This record gives sequence, C-alpha cells and structure tokens, in this order.
Amino acid sequence: MTSTTQTVCPSCGGPISDADRFCEACGAELTPTSPTTPAIDTDTEPTIELNPGASAVPGPCRSCGGTIGADGYCETCGTKATKPRDHFSEQPAPWVAGVCDRGIRHSRNEDALAIAADPEPGSRALLVVCDGVSSSLDSDVASLAAARAARDVLVAGHAKGLGTESSRNSAVVARMKAAADAASDAVLENTSPDSPNPASCTFVATVLEDGLLVAGVVGDSRAYWFPDEAEAVALTVDDSWAAELIATGVPRHEAETGPQAHAITRWLGKDAPDHTPRTTSLNVTGPGWLLVCSDGLWNYCSEAAPLADLVRQTAAANGGEPLATSSALVDWANAQGGQDNITVALARI
Repeated sequence: MTSTTQTVCPSCGGPISDADRFCEACGAELTPTSPTTPAIDTDTEPTIELNPGASAVPGPCRSCGGTIGADGYCETCGTKATKPRDHFSEQPAPWVAGVCDRGIRHSRNEDALAIAADPEPGSRALLVVCDGVSSSLDSDVASLAAARAARDVLVAGHAKGLGTESSRNSAVVARMKAAADAASDAVLENTSPDSPNPASCTFVATVLEDGLLVAGVVGDSRAYWFPDEAEAVALTVDDSWAAELIATGVPRHEAETGPQAHAITRWLGKDAPDHTPRTTSLNVTGPGWLLVCSDGLWNYCSEAAPLADLVRQTAAANGGEPLATSSALVDWANAQGGQDNITVALARI
C-alpha cells in the first residue's frame, strides 16, 4: 500500500500538504516558511468498520446537505467530506443511538462509542464511550478498540445472579468490571511496547436490563439518567482534579474551568494506576432518557438538571427520536465552540 507524505499545521497539528494555503482543521494561514514536523504516513489512520445500524459514510455534506463527489468534496458547496473516523453514528435499535464527532478545534477524533440494544424499547441496552487522551500516542485507535471490546463483553453476558435483586446487581457489576478489563487489554494491544507516551483513554459504560441500570466509570466521561417525572441524576463521578476540588467545597463552575479542570486521575492504559470502574446502580421505574457522553458535551452543560432540560428540549424538537436527538446535541456542542471531540449516546426508556 502506498502512503502519502504530509507535513503538519504549526497551529493545531492537523495534516497539511505543500499545496495547502490554509489548514482544513483550524483555518490557520500557511506560508512557505511555516515550521513543520517530520512527515507522517497517512495510511496509519484507523479505519472504521461500521456495525449494522451505523450510518453510511460518507453521507450528505454536513455543511449544506449536498452530494459528496468521487473526489471527496461536496458537489454543491465544495466542502471536503469528513473521514469515517471523524464522524460516525450507531443505532442498533430505534430507541437507542449515538453519534461520535471530531468537533471543530481538534485535528482528529479521539472519542469512540460502541452500543448495542435489543429491539423491544426499554428492555436491554449497552452503551460504551471512551475518550482518548489527546497527549498520548494512538489514542484514537486505542479508544475505538477499547469501546468495542467492552461492548462485546457486555453483549455476551446476561447473568441474572441467584434470582434476587442484590445478586442480579452483583452479576451485572462483575460484568461491568470484566468489560473494563477487556477495554484495558484493547488499549494495551494498540500501544507500542516502546512508546514514550502510551495510548490512554477514559471509560464509561451503562447496562440497562429489565429495569436495572448500572453505570461504571474510569476517568471523566459521564452517564446521566433523566426521568420524565423526577429529578435528574448524575450516575457517575469523575476521576479528575476538578472532581476532587468539588469534593472539598470548591464551586463546580470554578473547579471545571480552572487550569487543571481536565486533568484526570484514572484512565485506561499502560501507565494507568488502576482501571477498576466505580459503579452505581439504580432501578428504573418510569420513562426517561439515559445519556452517556464525553466531556465534549458536558463541558458546556455540566450539572444534571440543566443538561436534562437541554436533552428534553432537543428531543422534543426532534420528535423524540434518539439518533436525531444525539446528532442535534452534537451540533449544539459544536455551536458552543466544539473545543473537544464530542460523543453522545442516548436510550429512550
């Protein structure tokens, strides 16, 4: 397979060619004297093998809805089509869907999602989101492998324990821990043994089975439960410096906008101190929305109550359809600045 040699934008690190006058990732003007980093092999970019129920890529132009031509550009407005890894979606059942997007500022998408669901609404759904750490190497490859490995473990098991509520919960929690183990192994398998900065990512997953909802987290991706007729619930607590500050009494807004706001204290990877997920369980007794997301969404709306309002309003504007709602929430985050990769996974119960 032949490879294309590229240089890198000095402003954002995105790939550029000698013929480019502007960086496609950040829009920076390029000059012949712009400093560059050593050439990279573009064939090393991870591929997306979309699962059944995932959207076709490339689809319509995301700028104007026009047709993408054979050259990879929109035939109407000329915008370059997104790469499969930059934007993809999954919808295994009509009531469960997710969208993963590069955002505006980053040169690649290091977020990943992998979801599964049974056809009957509210019966069984498995949502996994992993957010690659931008400062680590190959985090985009590792996060996608981790999310899919975890989902496969969750799909394979359907333990009911000894028939009691507590034993069923224990069985699901054990499966959640096994899923995190599989995700960690996938990250290690996609890390070079001599990497100076090994791949790493966050992990959050939820299991909904017959009214029991279990969430597990490592890092700062999150899960929320937004019941229609009750108070919104944050199912996870971040492993981050910001969360530690909040626990000491620092106001949430101050902690989450400070200089160390996104410094995580636990993650998946070769240098991870511990990857056992912290879990939360509850019984779902009425209708509502289950949300699993990366910080690319909650950065702009962190607390459970206002985020629940945003999800409900967005869902109402999109006919209550999970895929359209997920996509609209991604668009909303991009409209706020799109400073990070964005992943939104929803189940309508």
